[in-house]
Amino acid sequence: MLNLNDLLWRSLLPRNAYSQNHCLRHTMKPLPVKTCCAIFCALALQSMAQAEQNFVGESSDVTAQDTTLTSYVVDLIKPVAAEPYWYVQGSVYTKHFKHNPEHNNNQELIGLERHTENSYLFGAATFMHSFDQRSYYGYVGKRFDYAGTPFYSKLTAGLLYGYKGEYRDKIPLNRFGVAPAIIPSVGVRYRRVGAEIVLLGTAATMINIGLEL
Repeated sequence: MLNLNDLLWRSLLPRNAYSQNHCLRHTMKPLPVKTCCAIFCALALQSMAQAEQNFVGESSDVTAQDTTLTSYVVDLIKPVAAEPYWYVQGSVYTKHFKHNPEHNNNQELIGLERHTENSYLFGAATFMHSFDQRSYYGYVGKRFDYAGTPFYSKLTAGLLYGYKGEYRDKIPLNRFGVAPAIIPSVGVRYRRVGAEIVLLGTAATMINIGLEL
């Protein structure tokens, strides 16, 4: 049976070194128990310090990633100098992702937007939703221009009203007849005319044509 002295030597030496020095150690005077305990405590404290150092390093990496993500979001939503204008638009084409005989593909959308001098926007639109009920969307958002190209994208968020009666549950969070909505789009601009592809959640995509005023 190994005594405390043997355990100490086995923990301090590699396996082959332990075997080669086994006889030598038995010819040496055993270390006192207090000395063995002190050495074990020192080794334990060293291991704990190393583990804490590794944890601090990992925490720093996570913090750096969070800071990078925050900086990216701030850069994305910060104001950017832009030319202000009014924008009127209408829908010309709709395609639902799933076929349903009840779906209306003629939305008759008419919308008006105000684009501000810091690339933000606000607006309102009225249209016939997929089940032929008149609906209304009021929103705010931001426009992202791609420098050196005629392309841009928009992201708007607001409130949608018009899904009533048997169609109330066709959109989420519409318990009281008014539901939140987030609508992304990409567009191209030629002089004062714009064309946009709008993503309507997981239901459909729509093409709008607009004119800067």
